[in-house]
Amino acid sequence: MSDLVKLPVTIVTGFLGSGKTTLLRHLMQNPQGKRLAVIVNEFGDVGVDGEILKSCAIPECPAENILELANGCICCTVADDFIPTIEALMALDPRPEHILIETSGLALPKPLLKAFDWPAIRSRITVDGVIALADAEAVAAGRFAPNVAAVDAQRQADASLDHETPLSEVFEDQISCADIVLLTKPDLAGPEGVAQARAVIAAEAPRPLPVVEVAEGAVDPRIVLGLGAAAENDLDARPSHHDTPHDHDHEDFESVVIDLPEIADPDSLAGRIEALARDRNILRVKGYAAVEGKPMRLLVQAVGARVRWQFDRPWRPDESRAGRLVVIAEHNDIDAAVIREDLAPAVQPAA
Repeated sequence: MSDLVKLPVTIVTGFLGSGKTTLLRHLMQNPQGKRLAVIVNEFGDVGVDGEILKSCAIPECPAENILELANGCICCTVADDFIPTIEALMALDPRPEHILIETSGLALPKPLLKAFDWPAIRSRITVDGVIALADAEAVAAGRFAPNVAAVDAQRQADASLDHETPLSEVFEDQISCADIVLLTKPDLAGPEGVAQARAVIAAEAPRPLPVVEVAEGAVDPRIVLGLGAAAENDLDARPSHHDTPHDHDHEDFESVVIDLPEIADPDSLAGRIEALARDRNILRVKGYAAVEGKPMRLLVQAVGARVRWQFDRPWRPDESRAGRLVVIAEHNDIDAAVIREDLAPAVQPAA
């Protein structure tokens, strides 16, 4: 079977909070006449991203075409989760014409590419392209390293030191694996930040890559779909820090799920999340909350101390009006009991 008749798959990767879900929502709402399907790979126990996407399903990408894999990194659970999910999508009637895969914010894309070499799917599917999203402001500021100045000082003092941090390796692997980079939130970075982010990406990329500035996920689908990269056949051109068989793990990161009763004030919750990022080195918070007296669900997204919230949809009659947040940090920085205690003042009893 030739590549021309294989079902194309686009992998959407990117650092925490770079805008992957926002991009997928835009592509779902602008499908260019194609039937789409989406696989969301969560890091943590709550399918927040899947819920967000299902809330904006359309006929070209109905809710049954949006599947979640929350049992860990899909490249680590190929036989148990990934292959059956791909086969289930391919068995749909009508069959999807393009599959979008949103990886976890901490995922390494190259092991996922290798999964497409499995005999069960190799003859029927191809990786149309890998899209890496990069937050312009975060990249310009070097936030993928905990302390850039200290890292540079160590490197200059002793060139033999392994100065890479887990976050920098995730970022570099995603850029190295990409066919195109979308530079998100350019308005927050400003012209100087965008220029700095472009320079960082150019320095990390193993080959020249197109870099496109994108605000709120609004990119012409023709730019990111239909690349025809056949990336699964191009692995050698996509170097990784984790190319050795036993290096791929996620023990550097951990997530906890925080259940919240109804809250009185979204601003209070946002302030507590900002404090968590500042005082506890929390990388990412995402989820939803119920606000007293409000019929709409509150969607919460935070990258470091930058917190955004909005009411996304009405609570359904069969739902419990309770919130859930996924909190992600490096392994040594996360303590579920402490996080719950820090968030508790945001939860106030009804008047």
